Amino acid sequence: MSMKGEAIGGAMPLLEVCGISKSFPGVRALSEIEFRLLSGTVHVLCGENGAGKSTFVKILDGVCQPDSGEIWVCGKRVRIDDPITARRLGIGMIFQELDYVPDATVEQSLFLGSEPRNRIGGIDWQKIRRRTIELLNTEELPYLPTTKLKDLTVSDIQILEILKSVSSEKRILLMDEPTSAITDREIERLFEKIAQLSAKGVGIIYISHKMDEIFKIADEITVFRDGETVGHEPADTLDKENVISMMVGRRIETAYPPKDICVTENVALQITSLTRKPFFNDISFFVRSGEVVGVAGLVGAGRTEIARAIFGLDPFDSGQIKVNGQPVRIDSVSDAISAGIGMLSEDRKRYGLILCRNVKENASLLVLESYFKHGRNAKRAEQRDVSTMFEQMNVKTPSLAATARTLSGGNQQKIVLTKWLLKNQEVVILDEPTRGIDVGAKFEIYKIILDLARNGKAILLISSELPELIGLSDRMYVMAKGKITAELSRDQFDQKTVMNFATQGRQ
Repeated sequence: MSMKGEAIGGAMPLLEVCGISKSFPGVRALSEIEFRLLSGTVHVLCGENGAGKSTFVKILDGVCQPDSGEIWVCGKRVRIDDPITARRLGIGMIFQELDYVPDATVEQSLFLGSEPRNRIGGIDWQKIRRRTIELLNTEELPYLPTTKLKDLTVSDIQILEILKSVSSEKRILLMDEPTSAITDREIERLFEKIAQLSAKGVGIIYISHKMDEIFKIADEITVFRDGETVGHEPADTLDKENVISMMVGRRIETAYPPKDICVTENVALQITSLTRKPFFNDISFFVRSGEVVGVAGLVGAGRTEIARAIFGLDPFDSGQIKVNGQPVRIDSVSDAISAGIGMLSEDRKRYGLILCRNVKENASLLVLESYFKHGRNAKRAEQRDVSTMFEQMNVKTPSLAATARTLSGGNQQKIVLTKWLLKNQEVVILDEPTRGIDVGAKFEIYKIILDLARNGKAILLISSELPELIGLSDRMYVMAKGKITAELSRDQFDQKTVMNFATQGRQ
């Protein structure tokens, strides 16, 4: 590493990290990390879930403090005690795990912590409203400044977080999986913003598990594994296989497991004329036992809203739901569970986990009653079953007693999936099941999804990643503007075809 503040190849180091280490109870998250971010570059940080990436950027953002090491910004040694200090130093952050105030409005969220002041020192709400409208119009976002975040989807909120960060005057931007909840069109717009910011000298640390996007934007790539740096190279000297091998310590030959046809004639889930205006209208489709049915579409197409209605999270205006040929009335989540339907939500922190409880309790929550016999809790059986599932899922946790909030986003997602595997439902709705999950863990989850299908489960798979839908689905429905615009068989799968139906809304 150079002397602090010394230019390298004409580029000035905006950020230098020397010997950063961090431990949590039972786990060493980072060990002697050395890192440098140059002015006007995109430095991509890769690694499996639990490798230490998010901990690293949280230290840079002041969310947590290192046990040892130094941080230098623009040649000066700094101490980042909190996010406010980070902002003053010109550091902005987009988190993978969205922490937002559900009752806050769009305009409140965009300017939270940086509210402009009027002449008497109060918040200048007129300026906030005017600036919010300008930003929303520029980005062609269909929200009102007064819309509350609780009325938006995860992808909507992620787009707003991106807008908030890239529109601010920051020298350093930290982006932790910024594209995990947005679609290809929004991703391309983000990349255009990143190119514009880089041209202005902004340095960007970009965390991603998506290999295709990494090589579109990266100038440098650093790989973490088990809290240590295992590789740092210019992006043009690496390829996808090199990076994956460094991340997981082994080569992964194929992106998707072999797919066996195991579809039966039994229609496990049938939806007829389901309507909830203005989100979706006259939706009809079916999923057979042993079948993986994909649902494609852009943000706002209505995919998640349909899943939420089927699972009883939201009411619907009209339509019918049948499970194994029998009509079912679903007015609540408990009705859906009783009918044999399970759902992994795209917002795991809000709907999938009790973050303050331990990982064992989260995993066994839906089947807890099965471990009570004669009024006593069979704790050993519960621990055995959860431990077995965690081994199969490769969940990285210090112990079964660790609280859910202490785990990485990918491991949290695995715990939610474990919960539904233990429940053993006939119909499983998976809404963005691999959001924020690394390449190695994705492959493991893909195997589990296909194993569920082989065991006769009906899988409804919603994903913003078209290769994922194409690699796993037997059939696919495409949505646009709240309607199904196409039903495709496996031999019709093609990214261009799907995007045509998703963007043009043609039959």
